[in-house]
Amino acid sequence: MHFTRSVFAVPLFLCALVAAGAAQACTSTKACPVATDADVAAQFDRFNAAWATKSPDAVAALFAQDATLLATVSNAERTTPAAIRDYFVSFLKGEPVGRIDSSSIIIDCNTAKRSGNWTVNMNNANGQRVDVLARYSFTYKWDGKDWKIQHLHSSVRPPASQ
Repeated sequence: MHFTRSVFAVPLFLCALVAAGAAQACTSTKACPVATDADVAAQFDRFNAAWATKSPDAVAALFAQDATLLATVSNAERTTPAAIRDYFVSFLKGEPVGRIDSSSIIIDCNTAKRSGNWTVNMNNANGQRVDVLARYSFTYKWDGKDWKIQHLHSSVRPPASQ
C-alpha cells in the first residue's frame, strides 16, 4: 500500500524585490502528497508484508537511499543500503511478525512520522516463538514517486515501573 498520490500546493516563501523603485512580488510553491493517518498506518502493513517475504531485498527496498536504521536487536547504526540489507539477512531468519500496540502520527509536507510501542513476535536462538516488546519510530519521506523509510529506530522497552 502507498500513500495517496494527489498533491496540493504549499507556499514556501514570499519575497519582495525592489528594483528601480518598483516592487516585484514572487512566490514559490512545493507540491506535497496528501496523506492521512490511515495512509501512514498502511506503511507499517507494507513493512510487515515485506518481512513476511523473508527477502532482505524486499525489506531494504522500502528504505530511502540515505536512510538510517537503528534496529532493536543490533548495536550497529546502519546508514547505507548495503548495511540495512545486511541486517535483514539475519533478522528475517527469525520470521518476525510485527504488531503496533500504540501509535502517534504526525504528517507534514513530504514527511510523515509514526512512533509508539510495538511487539515483534519471532523465533529466538532456540527456535521458540517469543514476543519482543519495543518502542519504535518511523520517519517516511516522499521521494517524488513513493514513500520510503527515512529513519527507523526500535529499542527494547524497559521493564514497567512500579
